[in-house]
Amino acid sequence: MSAPRAGHPTGARVPHTSAHTPATTRNIGILAHVDAGKTSLTERLLYDTGAISTLGSVDAGSTRTDTGAIERQRGITVRSAVASFAVGGARVNLIDTPGHSDFIAEVERALGVLDGAVLVLSAVEGVQPQTRVLLRTLRELELPTLLFVNKIDRAGARYTALLTDIRQKLAPHIVPLSRVQGLGTRDARALPVRLDADPHARAGAAETLAEHDDAFLERVVDGPPPTAEELWAALAAHTADGVVHPVYFGSALTGEGVGALVEGMAELLPAAATDAGTGDRVGPGGTEPRGTVFAVERGPSGAKTACVRLFAGGLALRERVTLHRYSPEGTREEHTGRITFLEVAGDPGRHPARLTAGEIGRVRGLPQVRVGDVLGGLADLPEGDSADGGADTAAGPGVGARLGTGDDGAGREDGLPWHRYFAPPTLQALARPAEPGRAAAERLHAALRSMAEQDPLLYARAEPDGATSVLLHGEVQKEIVAATLAQEYGVEVVFAPSRTVCRERPTGTGEAFDGIGATGRNSPASSGHWATVGLRVEPGPRGSGSVFRYETELGALPPAFHRAVQESVHAALRTGPHGWAVTDCVVTLVRSGFAGPVSTAADFRGLTRLVLARALERAGTQVYEPYHSFESEVPDDTLPGVTAALAPLGATFTETVPGRAVCTLKGTIPARHVARAERTLAGLTRGEAVWWSRAAGEQPLS
Repeated sequence: MSAPRAGHPTGARVPHTSAHTPATTRNIGILAHVDAGKTSLTERLLYDTGAISTLGSVDAGSTRTDTGAIERQRGITVRSAVASFAVGGARVNLIDTPGHSDFIAEVERALGVLDGAVLVLSAVEGVQPQTRVLLRTLRELELPTLLFVNKIDRAGARYTALLTDIRQKLAPHIVPLSRVQGLGTRDARALPVRLDADPHARAGAAETLAEHDDAFLERVVDGPPPTAEELWAALAAHTADGVVHPVYFGSALTGEGVGALVEGMAELLPAAATDAGTGDRVGPGGTEPRGTVFAVERGPSGAKTACVRLFAGGLALRERVTLHRYSPEGTREEHTGRITFLEVAGDPGRHPARLTAGEIGRVRGLPQVRVGDVLGGLADLPEGDSADGGADTAAGPGVGARLGTGDDGAGREDGLPWHRYFAPPTLQALARPAEPGRAAAERLHAALRSMAEQDPLLYARAEPDGATSVLLHGEVQKEIVAATLAQEYGVEVVFAPSRTVCRERPTGTGEAFDGIGATGRNSPASSGHWATVGLRVEPGPRGSGSVFRYETELGALPPAFHRAVQESVHAALRTGPHGWAVTDCVVTLVRSGFAGPVSTAADFRGLTRLVLARALERAGTQVYEPYHSFESEVPDDTLPGVTAALAPLGATFTETVPGRAVCTLKGTIPARHVARAERTLAGLTRGEAVWWSRAAGEQPLS
């Protein structure tokens, strides 16, 4: 069980239930760089709070959240998982996320449903590349975050030096709430910092909080100094704002420091909101349910279980619901189902089963559900956007589009959280079955499409030669995909070498037209299609994706023909003049017409592709490739050799920061050269280089 309240940082002895009602729920993500001990900490939290009776092990493949066979075999988290425990009157839903950067899409989906986070660091390895990427994103989102430094019992564990690194490299405004005895030994103990009994800790916390609070600053300078209780209240407020980060030390292996972390999660991280703010549509049954599907699981029979975070309203067993999304062709889709199973995370025995705002539930009875589906009205899906998470990418229109309240898709005022926090996949690979034949190719494509329901950014697409293309974040993900296909679908796959995904953007305006009567009266278009289509292509704002508009009257064509034109435009934009998807463009239908019973939707589909291709050629397109911003620490004496080696890889240097025997080099580099740059640095710096990079947009391909 959690540590006694005597260790509370203010010294107060308050019952666990004093500040929380039974309805209080916190949805908290556990995030970390790979191998920092994130899943082990999740297991320890569940065990120490009585949620599980046996402590599982990552090495033994027996943890509560790594349930997949591949996760157990490899000892890494691939899919986000939800587990719950209670502390006093608060229910905490833990979302254990992958630590490897190849599975950053899973982390991204989890961010959209969180109320707070615990970022895990290793006391030995300290601040690692993925740690920096994650906290930078959490701070941009102003998501309340606690830091937990794990593995204090390992040789090489650090305390003071690590706190300095955290302030310099990760987060400048931290408040340590633990001290360590026996650091780096099996007998290491994490001792809670008591603000009422430790003047030095109280002064340090006051100085940190004063940087964000003028009233506190005045008290620190002129007196009287704030009390321990006032400091704790201010710490909770600024933690909730996402600007200050309490730091705990401990060991998931021994349980040291975990009790204090549990208390911090209950007292410093805010509870889930119980409504979606303004804009709710209220009908006879009350507020309409609004939420999002952030994970989909498949059982042995193939039945789907959807993990839903609800932001407003409620869901009940046997209720019929409608979910919305955008298709890869950019059209809105909806599907309905009746809830046949509903289990509330943390309260599986609730009767009658009902999911309320702020809670996470597991739902069955939705046969067509996939990750990113939105529960709510069509107004929750802005035109041109998608629930899959960002603007149009090489994955196809709609994959990667923002979901928000306004035309720009930004913001979370409606409680619907999907947003592009991380870069979309930058690698594309062709998959072919090891077994020859069309039937094997079809089985492989069906299996990859099924996997894409759990990860839409995988974006499985059939290619003309019978292969299936997929988008990836890295080579480890490719290995996991191959292993999953073999173990869960019985399909052996052969992947071609991955290539970097580029995109095209229009450089000018182009217009093309073809239509009925082009070769004479009562004759079809010059292409042979009985349809009239005129399209104009022009550049759109950066990040806007592909937008389809009309200048013709909507009633000029039957709805089926309009739909055929729109779907064909989005489909054709997947392959531009240079072979890459076209994005950030506006395509406008400027002319249209049909011939009575002769014209069909197929005529409009075929002609639209041809006309759009000509319009794109006339507009011209520029190919863009993804870039990373990088930061590397190298020994001073190796700096000339490092810069000389990185320059031919396309690196541009923006800043050089000298240090004590170490120089920090900052700049940008094409994503396709990142792996090579890391390998090069290892050889040039005697293995002493530290490399960190993250996606930083795109630049024209030279």
